[in-house]
Amino acid sequence: MLVPSVSVAEEDKVNVQRSGALPSQAGPASYFTGRVRIDAPFQGSDDARVGGATVTFEPGARTAWHTHPLGQTLIVTQGRGWVQAWGDKVQEMHPGDIVWIPQGVKHWHGATADTAMTHIAIAESLDGSPVTWLEQVSDEQYRQR
Repeated sequence: MLVPSVSVAEEDKVNVQRSGALPSQAGPASYFTGRVRIDAPFQGSDDARVGGATVTFEPGARTAWHTHPLGQTLIVTQGRGWVQAWGDKVQEMHPGDIVWIPQGVKHWHGATADTAMTHIAIAESLDGSPVTWLEQVSDEQYRQR
């Protein structure tokens, strides 16, 4: 079956971002504790509000406490990790797990103390911001289980 030849405007074309096209970045110390690597960040264009990245946490590494105005989805791809909402118990995450954090819920996530963890993080922006960063997770909070 032949597809008719059509002219497609540049902004309407499918965009493939090649693996490795952007360099890895270290997670900034103001938002993370320990060694964290951020790869393949993505952001929707035009009216799209979705964005995210692949994030790798070395053992013991974690985010600071934070919230998302429209929630966040984590898809764990490797290793073992922990996630905790303020006032709740720590929950363990494994490859294949999909974690939904509702809008406005104060939480953190990262690797377990002895195993690295990688996840894909996806969140939508509200008024131009997908996240509100708060205080660091203390070592004592991290060790509570």
